Amino acid sequence: MPTTLILGAGLAGLTAARELTQQGHEVLIFDKGRGVGGRLATRRIATGRADHGAQYFSARSADFQALTQEMRAAGVVHDWHIEQSDPASFQHPRYVGTNGMSSIAKFLAQNLDVQTGKRAVTVQQDAQSWSVTFDDGQTITGDSLIVTLPAPQALALWQESGLTLSAGEKSALEAIHYEPCIALMLQLSQPGNVPKPGGLKLPPDSPVAWIADNQQKGISPDVPTLTLHASNTFSQQHVDDTNLNALIPELIAAVSDYIGPATIVDQQIHRWRYSNATERYSEPFLAASTPAPLLFGGDGFGQGNVEGAFLSGLAMARFV
Repeated sequence: MPTTLILGAGLAGLTAARELTQQGHEVLIFDKGRGVGGRLATRRIATGRADHGAQYFSARSADFQALTQEMRAAGVVHDWHIEQSDPASFQHPRYVGTNGMSSIAKFLAQNLDVQTGKRAVTVQQDAQSWSVTFDDGQTITGDSLIVTLPAPQALALWQESGLTLSAGEKSALEAIHYEPCIALMLQLSQPGNVPKPGGLKLPPDSPVAWIADNQQKGISPDVPTLTLHASNTFSQQHVDDTNLNALIPELIAAVSDYIGPATIVDQQIHRWRYSNATERYSEPFLAASTPAPLLFGGDGFGQGNVEGAFLSGLAMARFV
């Protein structure tokens, strides 16, 4: 039985693992984080919940529509009728995880061999296999390797491993560009003033680009929580700050029309260094010219965003 190793347990990695497992492959998936999902991320804040990564998704392709309906029937996702100022740009339903966006990743990870808290430190290849050594000293070998890490992290891993890609492959990965995002989560003692249905884009000159009411989204039904995504400009300026907590007052002040500062019960701030792939590889994945199969994919490939990550993982699995 062929064995495939997958680095990264975000949507692309989980989708590839699920599809390959259904095809009869042995699949081992690894992630340096404490849980699965990557930017399908939901966090407990005091007694509430807040999505602090991806906020919602649409499903346009037949394959992703089929998965979405499967998850909808299982109660994993539900519709979110978010409005947009330009109706022409809103032709597809939006969905959210019923218990947060991380519930999507947990659903996909069922019956998969996922090991979290394992960071790949070196990769080695021979004519027929790949070996990955992790920060706990363990080395694991497989017939194929799928890498869904953000492209800069994948390139750094290859450099640290003393491996080389072809000039074209290296150039393709280097051309993928991500914008950072600083996310602030707030629990309130009473609901805020975010208009229905609970998601709002702010003006381009604001330090905050997006504000979401997680109670209105349905993921924190009993406790009001809000998520603020800082603008790209603000996030770029502060992504390397050592004290992110110092940014909180400025972000809160930017949304004073929607939040009464006296109602804030708890707050958490998170740095997404690779939040949004603004320059992507045109195809759903990149197959390297190596003796044993090596594929790079994720939301930096193809159409990007949540559905693009799914389609990348599915395409890699079908290629393998």
